[in-house]
Amino acid sequence: MPRESTKLLAAYDAQLRVLVPDVLPAGETVERDGPLVRFGGGPGGGYVLYRDLAGIDGPALDELIARQIDVFAATGERFEWKYHGHDLPADLPDRLLAAGFEREDTETVVIANVAAIARDARLPDDVVLREVTERVDFERIARLEEAVWGEENEWLPDMLESEREADPDAITIVVAEAAETVVCAAWIRFARGTEFATLWGGATLAEWRRRGIYRATVAYRANLAAERGFCYLETDASDDSRPILERLGFVPVTTTTPYVWSPPEAN
Repeated sequence: MPRESTKLLAAYDAQLRVLVPDVLPAGETVERDGPLVRFGGGPGGGYVLYRDLAGIDGPALDELIARQIDVFAATGERFEWKYHGHDLPADLPDRLLAAGFEREDTETVVIANVAAIARDARLPDDVVLREVTERVDFERIARLEEAVWGEENEWLPDMLESEREADPDAITIVVAEAAETVVCAAWIRFARGTEFATLWGGATLAEWRRRGIYRATVAYRANLAAERGFCYLETDASDDSRPILERLGFVPVTTTTPYVWSPPEAN
């Protein structure tokens, strides 16, 4: 791995992978279980974080996985275990699948220096960017996501609303609009106490792609990060967005693959 990528990956592992927000949204919980940090009660389901598994493998790892399932089964909650491509042991994905998790699409973790990305957010003449804070706009974002991905995201407005209510300075949500239509939506989370701001969303309606709208949302959010003194931008890039981001100056450092467990009655 190139030296720059190695440095960025080390910072990512150290600062983001077990980060617990200063303020949790109402109803959300956080607990520790060995090397894991377990979050539950959120609108989108639970999840576990870890920097590394402290050498746990074999039957002990199976027991750790089973404990997480037991916790979330008791609350009837789905949860995500995000596996990074450099994580050990290498057979963790097989153990998650054997425990009943379902594998989702692999994405690439990309990181850039904020100063290299912050620039004018140039948009087509018929499109404007707007920061949004109201429930009605969060519901419009959910409809956009459904139109792009073909999946319902009923939990998304609740997630955005609860995060803003808990800590409005920790997240900024923007939409790109053409007349009354939301054509792209994205948000940025400011990881207080770290050098990182993280990018999320970015889905764009098919007929509005290749017009620079997604790039403009990246630049706009980079400017917000620069104003707050953050050094790095990080995002999990899909195969569609990764080439765009790399052309802007983002560097790939690892991959990430979500493994999701759902209660039997939710299948």
